[in-house]
Amino acid sequence: MPYVYLAVTVVGAIGVLLAYRPFRREPLSVPSFFVGWLVGEVPIQNIVWEVAATVVFGIFGAFTGWAGWLGLAVAVVSWAGLVGLAIAGRRAARVVGAALDEVRGADFPVPTGQVKPTWGRWWRVTQAVPLKGRAVEATRNLDYWGDGRKRHRLDVYRSRLTPPAGAPVMVYIHGGAWMIGEKREQGKPMMYELVARGWVCVAINYRLSPKATWPDHIVDAKRAVAWVKEHIAEYGGDPSFVAVSGGSAGGHLCALLALSTGDPAFQPGFESADTRVDACVPFYGVMDLTGTDEETARYGSGLMDLLEKRVMKTSAAEHPELFRAASPTYRVRADAPPFFVLQGQNDTLVPVEEARTFVSALRAVSRAPGAYAELP
Repeated sequence: MPYVYLAVTVVGAIGVLLAYRPFRREPLSVPSFFVGWLVGEVPIQNIVWEVAATVVFGIFGAFTGWAGWLGLAVAVVSWAGLVGLAIAGRRAARVVGAALDEVRGADFPVPTGQVKPTWGRWWRVTQAVPLKGRAVEATRNLDYWGDGRKRHRLDVYRSRLTPPAGAPVMVYIHGGAWMIGEKREQGKPMMYELVARGWVCVAINYRLSPKATWPDHIVDAKRAVAWVKEHIAEYGGDPSFVAVSGGSAGGHLCALLALSTGDPAFQPGFESADTRVDACVPFYGVMDLTGTDEETARYGSGLMDLLEKRVMKTSAAEHPELFRAASPTYRVRADAPPFFVLQGQNDTLVPVEEARTFVSALRAVSRAPGAYAELP
C-alpha cells in the first residue's frame, strides 16, 4: 500500500506540473492539454479529493513504510501547487476587467441597466460543475433548419424568475476540432451567468466532420443565427442585439461568422437572410487555417493533417484559397463588430501567439473595439 500511494501522488504531481509547464510539441501536446485542464480548472476540488484519498490510504496502511511518507511529502508539494493555480484563477477576473477597461470610451461605454445577477452569485461561482438550477428555463432541440436533422437543432436558455423581454442574446457554438461536441456540453458557466443577468442564450449544434465537409460547419452556424434573428423574440430575446461566442473550433466558427457578413458562399439558399452579429467573444479560437510554415511549426503537423484529411478534405497546397477564406485572421474588416478575444497563456492546442496575431490584425483595420485578455 505505501508504494501504491506513492505512485498515486506522483501521478497527481505530474498533473500539477503540466498545468504550469505543459508540453507544447506533438505528440504530447494533446495529452498534456487534457491533464493540465483537469487539474487547472478545479484546483481546490482536487485538493479536497486528494486529502480524502490520503485519509483512506492511511487507514489501509499507506504510512507503514517510507514510501508512504515520501508520497505524503509529494502530495503536500502538489497541494501547494494547486493553491497557486487557484490564485492564478482568481487573477483572471482582474485580467478580464483590465482588458475591457482598455477599450472603453465614448463609443463603447460601460453598460447600464440590469447587469448584476438576479440570484445566488456566490453559489454559482462556487460550483465547479455548472448544474442548471431551477431558475434557468431550457427549451431544447428546436429545429433551426426545418429538415428534422439532429445536428440542426438548438437550445434556448432564459430565466424563470424574471421572464425576459427584449433581452440581449448570446449564441454559443461548441468546440471539438470540428469533429466532436454537442450543444449540451459546453459554454454552460457563461450562459447560466448571462441568464442570471437578464440575457437569453442559445446553444447550437452543427454538422460534424468527417461526415460533413467544409463549409458545412459555418453554413449551419449562419443558418442558426438567421433563425435566432427571426424567432428569438418569441423567447424574450431582442433580435437587434445578438452576440456570438464559442471555444476552440467554436471560437473559430464564431469569429468567422462575425467577419463574413454577406458572404454568399457561407449562406447557400439563404443568401438574403440577416446573419450579422453585434459582438463576438471567441475563446481560444483557431484563427489561421492556412498552414504556412510558421503556423505548422506553431501547431505541429497534427492540425493540418486533421483539416486536410477530415474537415476540408483537400490539401492547402492544392486549394490555398479555401483555407485562407476559412481563416478569421485573413477576414478582418473595418466594419467588424466589437470583439472580445480570450486566450489562455498555457494553451497547447491553440497557442497564445495565434490570438495575439489575430488581435493585432483586427485592431489595425476595425473601427470597433477589440478587447483582448490573456488568462493566467
